[in-house]
Amino acid sequence: MDMEMIVMKLVVSAGNARSTAIEALRAAKNGEFDLAEEQMEDADRTILEAHEIQTEMIQSELNGNKVEVGLLMVHAQDHLMNAMTVMDLCKEMIDILRKNMVS
Repeated sequence: MDMEMIVMKLVVSAGNARSTAIEALRAAKNGEFDLAEEQMEDADRTILEAHEIQTEMIQSELNGNKVEVGLLMVHAQDHLMNAMTVMDLCKEMIDILRKNMVS
């Protein structure tokens, strides 16, 4: 697979994980905590795919295969970090909603 395709796969995986986490938060707002938990598990699996792609790229570079850093690569890394941040915040917000609705 060429580098452009690898980077696009990273963008898509990260974007899907972020979107699924937002869907989980919306489910939790409606009191659907089982659904929210399922969606967060799905988001976790998807972000893991993106993280594995990133790890492979880092390992490849450490092995001497330099990767050209262009706008597409920066965009992909931005998507990954944004998705990870959104997922962390959604998990915390879901926990808060769960505690407030149970009380």
